[in-house]
Formats: sequence, structure tokens, C-alpha cells
Amino acid sequence: MDTAQSESSDYLAKRTLKQGTAGWVLLAGLGVGYVISGDYSGWNFGLAEGGFGGLLIAGVIIAGMYLAMVLGMAEMSSALPAAGGGYTFARRALGPWGGFATGTAILIEYAIAPAAIATFIGAYVESLGLFGITDGWWVYLAVYLLFIGIHLAGVGEALKVMFVITAIALAGLVIFAIAAAGSFDAANLTDIAPTDAAGASSFLPFGYLGIWAAVPFAIWFFLAIEGVPLAAEEAKDPSRNVPRGILAAMAVLLVTGSAVLVLAAGSGGAQLISASGNPLVEALGDTTMAKVVNYIGLAGLIASFFTIIYAYSRQLFALSRAGYLPKRLSVVNSRRAPTLALVVPGVIGFILSLTGQGAMLLNMAVFGAALSYVLMMISHIALRVREPGMPRPYRTPGGILTTGFALVIAALAVVATFLVDSTAATWCLVVFAAFMAYFGIYSRHHLVANSPDEEFAALADAEKDIK
Repeated sequence: MDTAQSESSDYLAKRTLKQGTAGWVLLAGLGVGYVISGDYSGWNFGLAEGGFGGLLIAGVIIAGMYLAMVLGMAEMSSALPAAGGGYTFARRALGPWGGFATGTAILIEYAIAPAAIATFIGAYVESLGLFGITDGWWVYLAVYLLFIGIHLAGVGEALKVMFVITAIALAGLVIFAIAAAGSFDAANLTDIAPTDAAGASSFLPFGYLGIWAAVPFAIWFFLAIEGVPLAAEEAKDPSRNVPRGILAAMAVLLVTGSAVLVLAAGSGGAQLISASGNPLVEALGDTTMAKVVNYIGLAGLIASFFTIIYAYSRQLFALSRAGYLPKRLSVVNSRRAPTLALVVPGVIGFILSLTGQGAMLLNMAVFGAALSYVLMMISHIALRVREPGMPRPYRTPGGILTTGFALVIAALAVVATFLVDSTAATWCLVVFAAFMAYFGIYSRHHLVANSPDEEFAALADAEKDIK
């Protein structure tokens, strides 16, 4: 039996974030910042799995999934604005077990994604020959220390820094697009030799199965945009601004992802960039514009690294505050930043980054993301069916048909991570199971009844009793 107890006002006072900091434009910048590193590196490994055609088809399918998913999340975030994001939605819809399962999947995604990005930052730094660095671990350590430090200074300062970095990164993509358009050759898109796989051709060199194998890398174009609702408690008028922010961010990312896929492969060649740590730079060759994009590319990678640190800290903060994870992890400092929630996943991520295996870490992050998407879409459907009268300032166009589509594609994406790297995906599954065992044995008996997420659930139960 799950049990919960109320904590003192002092307990919650030590676990209160700074409110009213972000409007919808800043939230849109946060959404783009989460993801924009995916335009600069990581997606291109999908060319080695599916070729240009496979990654293109996977990209179209995944873009549809993400659009459907953020429409569902916009509705849930308007109805349930809290720092737990997807965990809060699932807690209300699926109970403590479903809520913790969703929060755990998100934590796996957000703890591992910065480690993958750190390896890409290292590749960009090494390609520039900065500071004579040839071994990336110095870079990994530096970025973790610097950007966790900025977050500890407070959310207002962190989000403003993030917004500027993201704007610079977007400018870099515009510069890349202009430069790459001049050397675009359609023949470069299909320069990977076809294999003997079923359905193989110059367009699909790895056959039909290559489309599925490319799915985790197509996800990298959008991975972590679902983190926008994690800023709900720090946003102005969250029921209005969180949906606007996440939808605006999605619109920008649809444009940038499409442009990068076509122009990078068409300029440098799919074969050349399929295993590159800095594909946009390699696509432009040894040119002045390549160097410019290389420097600005660091801004793109840093923007996502910086913002996903924000995301993992808020997810861990919410789970800890409600008692699902050790409660000391949610204590905030004098600037209202959750200290241990920032530091602990950072230490874990740094250790993982030392593997230097960006593609492997990317696949592991995608496992956590796709699993959380499955659970969040089930949550949207469950809330629509069970609580049709819940106040929803924003409603998803198409309702459960929209989120049902996202649910199916997300489930296929979970399986795809095993196609790409079964060992890495299995390790993530083991970690997920360990978290669930901790909940089953200990933390479900020590939940905090008066935490915001538990209060949302209690309110729903009370309303059912009245009816």
C-alpha cells in the first residue's frame, strides 16, 4: 500500500522555486535550447543506419510524433502546471507507480543526454585545436563545472544566459544554411552504397529496416522539447504561457531540422558525415565559413547542454520533494536553485561522458525519452477518458486520436533503440528496473502528501468522492 504524510511548512519553504520568471518567449527559447544541439551533431549517425532516405522517412514520422505529443503536453501542462512536467501528468492519470515510472524514464533521458552532448562539444573543440586540447575529458569537466555553477546562481540568470546562447546558435544555423546551399548537390544525398538488405536502393541503402534503425537519431532533432513544462512553477501565467512556449519551439525546430538534414547531406555527402562528431563543419569542408560554423556550433551544443541541466534538476527536484527519491535532493539554496538536484546527475553524466561514445549515449538517452513519451501519451488519453470535466485552458486538436498516434510511434521508437545498440538499451532497462524496485520497497511508503504533485492527485480523488 502506498502511504503519504504531510510535511511542515518549513519543509516546503526549503523546496520552493523562484516563481514568475519566464514568459512564453523565454519558454520558447528554453524549448529550442533543449534541442538545438541535435541540429549540430548526433542526428547524422542515423545516416549510417538508414542512409539519407531512411533518416528522411524516419524524420518525417518522428516529426509527426513530436508535433502530436507536444499538442498533448500543451493541454496537460495548462491543466496541471507543476515542476514535475511529465511525471506530474502521469501521477494524476496513472497513480504513484505510473508517475514514478514516467519521472524515472525522463531522468534517464536528461541525465544521459548532457553526457552525449559533452562528447560532441569535445569533438568541436578538438577540431578547432582550442587550447591544444586533444583529449576531450578536460572539456567535459569544464562544461559541467561552469554550467552547473551558473544554474546554482539562480533560474533568472540561467534562463537569460540560455536565451542568448540559443539565439547565437540559431544564427549559426542560418549561416550554415546559406553556405551549404552554395555547394549543394543532390547526388551527395545518396552516395552511400546499397547493401543486400530487403528493399535496399540508393535512396534506402540499408533497406526498409534501416528506416526503423534511423528512428533514434531522428528523435535527436527534437529530443528534450518535452522539458518545457518543467518550468511551469517558474513561469508567468503557466496555464497560458507553457503551451504557447512549447508550440512555438516546435515550429522553429521543424524548420531547422529539415534544413540541416537536407543541406548537410547534400553539401558534404551522406557517407562523409555519417560518422562525424561535427557534421556541419565537415559538410562545409576546409572553408572560412566552416570555421565560423564550428565556433558557433559550440554555442548550439552548449545551449542544449545548459538547458538539459536545468531540465534534469527540475525533474529530480519534483520527484524528491514529493518523496519518490531522497528528500534532501530537493533542498534549494539562497537563490532558490536546487543544489543537489543540479550536482548529483552532473557527476553521473560526467562519468558517463568519459566513455567518449556519443552515439551510444545518444541511444541510451533516446531509450529514456521514448519510454517517457509512451507513458505521457497514455496519461493524456487516461485523463481525457476519466476526467473529461477537468479544466483545460488549452485543448489538443484531435484529442486522443492525436496522442494515440504519438503513443504508437513512441512505442516503436523504444524497440528501435534495441535495434541500434541492444547492450546500451538493456543497461538502461536495468537502471529503470532498479529505480522501480527502490520505489516498491521503500519510497512509496514515504510520499509527501502536501507536495504539489500529490495534492493534484488528492484533489482528483476528492472530486471523485463528491461525485
